[in-house]
Amino acid sequence: MARARCERCLRPENHCLCALIPQLDSQTRILILQHPSEVNHALNTARLAALGLTNAQLVVGEVFENLPELLNVPGYQPRLLFPGEGAQPLRATHRASLPTLLVVPDGTWRKARKLLHLNPLLAALPRVTLADAPVSSYRLRKAPGPDALSTLEAIVHALHMLEPHTSFEALLKPFDALIDGQIAAMGEETFRRNHL
Repeated sequence: MARARCERCLRPENHCLCALIPQLDSQTRILILQHPSEVNHALNTARLAALGLTNAQLVVGEVFENLPELLNVPGYQPRLLFPGEGAQPLRATHRASLPTLLVVPDGTWRKARKLLHLNPLLAALPRVTLADAPVSSYRLRKAPGPDALSTLEAIVHALHMLEPHTSFEALLKPFDALIDGQIAAMGEETFRRNHL
């Protein structure tokens, strides 16, 4: 029998994170395009980001038929958060320019590249990358490199770059609790053997 889940954060009810999820405003609009394989992932950090930001939207799929509408938000300039040729380091938005609609693919690197391949409009967006990314707190995952972050961490860092006078640290509280809970569930010894 399946364990009862919280309908909001999708965690098992006895591990619900909703009490830790903030409601933060941002000038930047966040659009998370989530590969379907991530939806039931135990550490669905994209969902935590979407729940914690009032100006965020999470859309699940592989081919996004409504991409023109999703990207064409009046008053915003879309940017794809993804490395690649011509990608510019993120900087604070100038007062004179439009706020950013930050498009964030969510999935493994392979799945994220597939989303770009299947959605040419997405691949054609001007790209931005994170400069001076912090070390990830995602202690449960073998990262491909030292600057690899979870989707939630990447969004928090991007927001700090775009809106340096606002703190988005509260978004990381449910993430930290999630990681600590997973480590506790597997036991310290197993965690040390497999993840350190």
